[in-house]
Amino acid sequence: MTTTTLAVLVPLLPFLGAAAGLLLGRTAPGFVRPLAVLPTLAATVLAVVVAIRQGGGAGAGKAPLEAATQLTPTGSVPIDLALYIDGFAALVAVLVGVVASCVQIYSTGYLRGDPRYPSYAALVSLFTSAMLLVVYSGDLMVLLVGWEIMGICSYFLVGHYWETPEARAASLKAFLVTKLGDVPFLIGLFALAADAGTFRIDGVLRTVADGGLGNPTLVALLLLAGVVGKSAQFPLHTWLPDAMAGPTPVSALIHAATMVAAGIYFVARLLPVFAASTAALTVLAVLAAITMVGSALAAIAQDDIKRVLAYSTIGQLGYMSGALAVGDRGAAVFHLISHGAFKALLFLGAGVIIHAAGTNSLAAMSRTHGLVRRIPDAYWTMTVGLLALAAIPPFAGFFSKESVLVAAEHTALDGSATAPGAAGWTVLLAGLVTALLTAAYATRLWLLAFRGRGEEAPDHGKQPLSMNAVLWLLAIPSLGLGLTVGRLAGWFDGRDLAPNLTTSVLGTGAALVGGLVTYGCWRHTTALAARTPLGAVAAHPDAEPALSEAEAIETHTPAYGNIAAAPDPADPGRLLLGPLHRHAAAGFHLDALYHHLFVRPVSAAAELVRFLDREVVDTYVRGAGTGTRRLGAAVRRAQTGNVQTYLSALLAGSVVLAIAAVLVAAGA
Repeated sequence: MTTTTLAVLVPLLPFLGAAAGLLLGRTAPGFVRPLAVLPTLAATVLAVVVAIRQGGGAGAGKAPLEAATQLTPTGSVPIDLALYIDGFAALVAVLVGVVASCVQIYSTGYLRGDPRYPSYAALVSLFTSAMLLVVYSGDLMVLLVGWEIMGICSYFLVGHYWETPEARAASLKAFLVTKLGDVPFLIGLFALAADAGTFRIDGVLRTVADGGLGNPTLVALLLLAGVVGKSAQFPLHTWLPDAMAGPTPVSALIHAATMVAAGIYFVARLLPVFAASTAALTVLAVLAAITMVGSALAAIAQDDIKRVLAYSTIGQLGYMSGALAVGDRGAAVFHLISHGAFKALLFLGAGVIIHAAGTNSLAAMSRTHGLVRRIPDAYWTMTVGLLALAAIPPFAGFFSKESVLVAAEHTALDGSATAPGAAGWTVLLAGLVTALLTAAYATRLWLLAFRGRGEEAPDHGKQPLSMNAVLWLLAIPSLGLGLTVGRLAGWFDGRDLAPNLTTSVLGTGAALVGGLVTYGCWRHTTALAARTPLGAVAAHPDAEPALSEAEAIETHTPAYGNIAAAPDPADPGRLLLGPLHRHAAAGFHLDALYHHLFVRPVSAAAELVRFLDREVVDTYVRGAGTGTRRLGAAVRRAQTGNVQTYLSALLAGSVVLAIAAVLVAAGA
């Protein structure tokens, strides 16, 4: 079988699995789990085969795999069903397949008793297929199809627990905020195709190389708006923390391999378009710096364990955006792949913790002990994931984050033909500050979740093997992926991704300082936990994992206060941030700002339109109806049914007409 055929099957198999799962979900429920897992696993195997056959893509001297057939005649710019697979695409497709397979396997245990599991599994498969379409697509319009399918899938999956108001609000918010960026993104695609005369990615890149873009800054900024929305970068990042109201496996899929990764991958694929505008790269660098530092500060203040990881994802995506802003797509995609492995591990491990603890509140977990003994698999694998997140050597996050810092350092000190030196300094300094803050919130999460003191942790039963096995599987790349950095250069444009001494010392030193300071704060504040009881575990001890999470989400606010921050004086995050804690917990009030700037004016305008429609337009409509009814009533009274009355009226009318005729004639 040719490599092209295998590549076509990679996104097609999960799509067929989704269709079959929806059709057979009610009539043959026994086939739902095999149809969820097996097509995704098969697509992953084929993606690995495609990657091996490509052997590193263009970076290793081998031309990208290209194939195309015209999808439909448009009369102007044609739309092609095209493949374009280089080293980046091959490796990202493997990441998507591995994470999606782990999520599907994990979900068979996590949602084992959920009556909506068939539709859930089908949507996860469709989500996976859409992301694989984005990765392999060689045509921007076909890529857009996968881009938008992911948006609607996220709407349904985030709102899976639609009985809870948090899930309903989160799904709507995710859909609307990402669509806010997709509108200028679509305009940018059309502008790009108008200049290039094609939607084919290779044609666009040739046009950029020849200097054929009419207004590269405008096009790049329009495209960047869609990327900022999809990849949850400042200022359109506010949907991602709220999206934690969905099931934990969905969070893992969105954060590790789909949706938010799509925007970063898009910029990496079309980096020459953005590099054609120094202003666009500068804007991207500034947004990346704000995103990194702001999200890390917010993560320190969160009480919900999944919201900590959500803000962590925003910050790590900021690292990737920073690498792209300094013109190094190899470092960006390397961190994308490394982050996908350990962030999937962290989210799936958080699902196990929530089920075992009966709560998603870190403040509540810090007041129980014995959780480590109940979930040793999650404890050890989460420790690996958090060390990778904090970029401690030799874990994967250290090597991938160092590749970003090295790229920023080279641009800042030596200059670059692609990016300005100011962009390099911006990314480098923000990256070092974020390294310190990342280690701080990773240490805080580990201490509060696993080193609590107080009552014995409730026994919610042992988690299914399918959940624990996946954690160990993902722990392998989280620990060892970075050690392959010397062999990855061929997949990443042949550029060296190895760390250097300066950034390694600075980055690791910052991480160690952040971790040690947080530990010191925890030792200082943990004594307050015994004197300050807080809330109660709300989830039912015998509940299944998904039900435990749904109950934890629904009862967090009444049990522990605000979903973002419990009023916990024993939280080391309060000591670390001081007066900034209140603002960081609220995401620096961006949602409140958007509510005043956009939601209230739109609501007021809607009320005005409603008033005008009801009081003005409807008044005229009702008036026309009332006049017609009254005229009809008057005419109806003349219809008496008495023949004598009709003859009398006819005679009277005839006399009147005769007199009128005589008068007119006399006047003439």
